[in-house]
Amino acid sequence: MNCRPSRVFRDAILALTALAAGCSSAPPPPDRSSGSATAEEWFTDRATEAGLDFVHFNGASGGFYIPEVLGPGCALLDYDNDGDLDVFLPQGQMLGTGKTLADAVRPPPAAMRPGSRFYRNDLAVRADGTRALRFTDITNDSRIEVRGYPMGAAVADFDNDGCVDLYVTSFARNQLFHNNCHGAFTDVSKRAGLDAPGWAVSASFVDYDRDGWLDLYVGNYVNYPLDRPATCHAASGETDYCTPQAFRPQADRLYRNQGNGTFADVTAKALVGGRFGPALGVVAADFNNDGWTDIYVANDGEANQLWLNQRNGTFKDVALLAGAALSPEGKPKGSMGVDAGDVDNDGDEDLFVTNLPDQGHDLYVNDGSGMFEDQSARSGLGPASLGYTGFGTAWIDYDNDGLLDLLAVNGAVSLKPSRPSHQYPYEERNSLFHNLGNRRFEEVTSRAGAVFGLFGIGRGACFGDIDNDGDTDVLVTNNNGPVRLLINNVGNRQHWLGLRLVGDRTPRDMIGARVAVVRADGQTLWRHARSDGSYASANDPRVLVGLGASKDPVRVRVTWPDGVTEEWADIRVDGWMALKQGTGK
Repeated sequence: MNCRPSRVFRDAILALTALAAGCSSAPPPPDRSSGSATAEEWFTDRATEAGLDFVHFNGASGGFYIPEVLGPGCALLDYDNDGDLDVFLPQGQMLGTGKTLADAVRPPPAAMRPGSRFYRNDLAVRADGTRALRFTDITNDSRIEVRGYPMGAAVADFDNDGCVDLYVTSFARNQLFHNNCHGAFTDVSKRAGLDAPGWAVSASFVDYDRDGWLDLYVGNYVNYPLDRPATCHAASGETDYCTPQAFRPQADRLYRNQGNGTFADVTAKALVGGRFGPALGVVAADFNNDGWTDIYVANDGEANQLWLNQRNGTFKDVALLAGAALSPEGKPKGSMGVDAGDVDNDGDEDLFVTNLPDQGHDLYVNDGSGMFEDQSARSGLGPASLGYTGFGTAWIDYDNDGLLDLLAVNGAVSLKPSRPSHQYPYEERNSLFHNLGNRRFEEVTSRAGAVFGLFGIGRGACFGDIDNDGDTDVLVTNNNGPVRLLINNVGNRQHWLGLRLVGDRTPRDMIGARVAVVRADGQTLWRHARSDGSYASANDPRVLVGLGASKDPVRVRVTWPDGVTEEWADIRVDGWMALKQGTGK
């Protein structure tokens, strides 16, 4: 964040109950002559008609409490194993002074819907192949009761029972909800050893020691006392939100899964020598191609971290040496959202980080050994993102041409000087960038549909095939505004392959598995299974690979988290399938 929104933000928020809801290789531009969504638009907002009636409430009351401006994230998870993605959305509350958070929390106004919400996806596929997308609010039945002021979420099956669990990050004590496999969850935070106090925004489940159990990295922000909050001022002299640099960063935590439903805090032993910063984004991937998962952390206003797995239970922060810690001028940025993916199809994981409007977003291209080159300017992403405050983001092949594109969710944290008379001067539109195939990107936001012309205070973004039609959709959350469900209308015009990667000892999603899809023409496309990344959000753990015009069967090679590699030949395309560890060649 690292910018200070003025009093105008507070006044606008108090008055606000809901926000108003190219190149030749890209799909044809949509017909927007009517100003409303049409079948030709690349993305359309289906939240209202699908039953996602959630509106976030940040609780801004004039106290300038920093948590008000950082949420919310979101989560996609198939909690009932019916093959489609359900939705969790964290709700804010009003904050005030108090010796404890319980003393400080105030209920929202009667007009606002209180409490975090959980929605079941009741997707129906008709006989003609069309889809009826409908979500049902089952919060009460799910028994998910979130305390404090929640920020975001991480999801994974931590106990290998075949049912995905939910971890909620919060300005308070984080909570781990165990999926009981019969439609409800149980809060097991204390029993699991994960009830330590703190302020976490993003977290990542990762099997860092390759023992078959998913461990947990928690990115913490700053030590922020509600009972004695600091008073900060803008350049104009008026009282303002403080930057994170007004507080001590709170150390991140690494918890090792002990395989019996509990976690051990191994931070002191495993994360040695690193200088923690105010963490906002976390993503795990094998950055140096040694078969062991590493962790990248985006810190707000301080150097980012690349925790390289030493394969002995410890990590080493090599971000500065690797060229992924600071700007080319050697300065830290207000890093917020982050994702890892193979942007150039060369078999390694590249990095994208969203930043503040005067900094531009970062593209770090991996040379295959875990060393990165900053290609933000050369790619066009840096200059094109100037003027926008990026939060949730991901590499997505929105048009299924085989190249990873980028979507960034934007929302300011300081007054927009170019729009001082605008009613809500913190609103920004979101951005979509098309991969041209030569490490360069073209912004195609204006072609993407009417929903990309809407303004909001964007924060979280969850990515996945929500309607199971073979392309990536996006769930977007807005600070003190409505959720938006961006359904992709164009990706499945080209060929694709959807894969769920499951283990041999448990049917859980094998987070961290790497996938190589070899087309009939010999081209290899690399992806990895993950649910982390973006900002305070959890994504579809399945792997969706765009194949362009190629409809021939493909060869699939999977490197599992334990290092074993298997291969499947003659896989038919244009459908979803599961690959189970131990059944390949």
